[in-house]
Amino acid sequence: MTQFAPEELRAVLGSGLLSFPVTHARDDLGFDEDAYRDHVSRQAAAGPSGLFAAGGTGEFFALTPDEVDRVVRAAVAAVPEGMPVVAPAGYGTAQAVAMARAAEAAGASGVFLLPPYLTEAPQEGLAAHVRAVCAATGLGVIVYHRANAAYHFDTVQELVDDCPNLIGFKDGIGDVDLMTRIHARLGDRLLSIGGLPTAETYALPYLEMGVTTYSSAIFNFLPEFALDFYTAVRARDAETVYRKLNEFVLPYLDIRNRRAGYAVSIVKAGLAVTGRPAGPVRPPLTDLTATELGELKALVEKVTRA
Repeated sequence: MTQFAPEELRAVLGSGLLSFPVTHARDDLGFDEDAYRDHVSRQAAAGPSGLFAAGGTGEFFALTPDEVDRVVRAAVAAVPEGMPVVAPAGYGTAQAVAMARAAEAAGASGVFLLPPYLTEAPQEGLAAHVRAVCAATGLGVIVYHRANAAYHFDTVQELVDDCPNLIGFKDGIGDVDLMTRIHARLGDRLLSIGGLPTAETYALPYLEMGVTTYSSAIFNFLPEFALDFYTAVRARDAETVYRKLNEFVLPYLDIRNRRAGYAVSIVKAGLAVTGRPAGPVRPPLTDLTATELGELKALVEKVTRA
């Protein structure tokens, strides 16, 4: 497995679209490793700049730490040489530190630090959490700015100064002021990643704030569409971007927004309707209804026929 120094990982991830693959499940909800490896291989072959195993789309929140380790190791084994795999860490600080160390032992190229479990925390606590994870590994670390892990600019600046291997900031909140400040003042040190659900919706305006890449859940089941969309964004081809938003992304959002948790469920549904099922989502999420699955299938068929 190719090893990346943190600054090398930052450059590689920022050069293209990011894959956040689903985690395949059997009917009994156990990890379907063979199907997952096949999916990861196909995702990698489509040409993303990096692959984030067991992230939010990969149902990190529903996996045990042992399952996370299995998923990460399966991803590392399935990608070709030179493709970085970023592994998740989360929950409390001690657990996140253990996961960061496990990621390095598994051959991952980086660590994706998700928000701490449940509790709200002051900026000093969030900073201590990030510092502990960065100190536990030599891998590049990307923090997820979302929910109860909402970082202020001064906190981010201090962490960049204190943690040489902090290389990325994924925005899942949509704070334009913060993202503008990060790009203007820290853009030479920190990779800004678009991480709002269905990031294609925000990709074009976010590009103006220095966000050169984003996590594409759609890439799971329509990789060609997702890559064409990304190419249009990077070219600032607004006509193509808005055409693709209207023909697929916005109607897709109409289905996604019907129920909490559908941002993940609809991705697995997309794989089902394209003939590559990934199994059910795990509780506490629920799968799309049969009617919604039919609507999604019609939408996907319309795009793939075009």
